[in-house]
Amino acid sequence: MRQKKENNSKATGNDGEAIARQHLQGMGYTILETNWRFKRYEVDIIAKSGQVLVFVEVKTRKSDTFGEPELFVDRQKQNFLVAAAQQYIMQHNIDLEARFDIIAVLQLNNTNTVKHLEAAFYPQAK
Repeated sequence: MRQKKENNSKATGNDGEAIARQHLQGMGYTILETNWRFKRYEVDIIAKSGQVLVFVEVKTRKSDTFGEPELFVDRQKQNFLVAAAQQYIMQHNIDLEARFDIIAVLQLNNTNTVKHLEAAFYPQAK
């Protein structure tokens, strides 16, 4: 039973990421990477908008009972995204402004609602 739930969650996540990619491309973004990994960190989408490198976390839910999807990008997840972004920028020797966006996809009653939060969070100073 647990395997089925994990497969459903993964399928929902994959659907949301495809919807997010379409949304970004429709807005004129260039998709550079999807599901880019560094150690245990993963960035769902890395895109370019003009001269800005955009790191996108996609959150997809089939219900808003426990809150909007974007609320599930907690401080720890943000820190992981920042660490992965730093590594990506270093590995690819990129000299562009970077931004962290969240795309929330809510799939209710056979309808997809997409909420794109640009500059949803910023790296925390240490």
